[in-house]
Amino acid sequence: MTAALGALENVLWGVITFSILVVMHEGGHFLAARAFGVKVHEFMLGLPGPALRYRTDAMDWGITAIPLGGYVRIAGMEPGAEDPLVGETLVAVRDNGTSEPHALARELGVDEERAQALLLTVEDWKAVSRDDAGRLSLTVDGDVTAMSAAELADSARAVTYRGQTTPRRIAILSAGVLTNLVAAILTFTVFLTIWGYYDITTRVDTVETGTPAAAAGIRDGDTLVALDGEPIQQWTEFQALMGMTEPGDSVVLTMDRNGAEMDFRLELADREGHGYAGIGPTPVKVEPNVFQSLGKSVELTVMTFKTVLGLFDPSRFSATVAQFTSVVGVSVRAVEAAKAGPIDYAYLIAALSLSLGIVNILPLPPLDGGKIVLEIVERVVGRPIGRNVSLAMSAIGALLLFSLIGYLTYLDITRLGG
Repeated sequence: MTAALGALENVLWGVITFSILVVMHEGGHFLAARAFGVKVHEFMLGLPGPALRYRTDAMDWGITAIPLGGYVRIAGMEPGAEDPLVGETLVAVRDNGTSEPHALARELGVDEERAQALLLTVEDWKAVSRDDAGRLSLTVDGDVTAMSAAELADSARAVTYRGQTTPRRIAILSAGVLTNLVAAILTFTVFLTIWGYYDITTRVDTVETGTPAAAAGIRDGDTLVALDGEPIQQWTEFQALMGMTEPGDSVVLTMDRNGAEMDFRLELADREGHGYAGIGPTPVKVEPNVFQSLGKSVELTVMTFKTVLGLFDPSRFSATVAQFTSVVGVSVRAVEAAKAGPIDYAYLIAALSLSLGIVNILPLPPLDGGKIVLEIVERVVGRPIGRNVSLAMSAIGALLLFSLIGYLTYLDITRLGG
């Protein structure tokens, strides 16, 4: 019974935490799209599927049956080239009330499959609306009775994602990431300014009993100078170097003891799949002003970005993955932070927002960074990437992404089980 309640608590706080992150991220896309006058269909919490909806004149808001993640569906984001008969389709709706694929196919002299795709396109652009009886009517701005097919298409396209310039498209795609990063940096800045932080120096504060460092003769008060000849200025540099080692590796730590440098050879132990020495740093309380806090927050962002880039370095991949966590791990941490209090929980949200923003920058469809790369490629080649090619790239990217998520979930379950 206790285990079941604990699992339910993890699920609840996991859903709450990811919902907050999704609202922040997707809210950035939504606000950028509306700022450019682009129409939006839906703002939903959860994966696509059955949902509870609140319908307004402009769009739908709601929560889906699987409230994990979320999305904003923006008009005109369909992949591939635009069908040249979009304007003629709008004329057919205006002049003849055409609303069925077979009727449109007969009027335009095309097959029903293409006619169906054309009707879906103009509905996705919000250039038409369908009443309860299924009849279509134009919702294009301006005096539609005097517009030609080309003018109708231009007017309908102008309020869609497709009708925006490349810089505006990139701004819409980047807005979610920027929202995550700005929210995280501002939160960290406020926290650091009010409460300060403990900086960790290269001076050793603790040497754990029974560890390689203790066996080698390293003492409290020694100061790290180098690892295998690689100079160390900050403790984070030592952590990064240790993250690239494996259990059983032999390394030489150069330490400063009372002004004299001494070398110590260690046979590293195992700690979560990488080498472990068994020494801890000396913390020093720092109380920065707001500008120093802002600088520290930006520094943390850069460090996190460098960590994420380790996913693309085969020599650092395992160590980098070990620093990540899945939905399972985040849910457990969310429960712990929520129990610790609102300050700890807000700090966790900021840290997750930072990680989410940076991961979404990666040039991998269907992430925002991958979509931005595709927009730049289309601008360079002067034409849209084919629909099938775009969908295939997104499918490959999604496969890689979900494979990583699955692996992280396995690692989290293994850690929790241990």
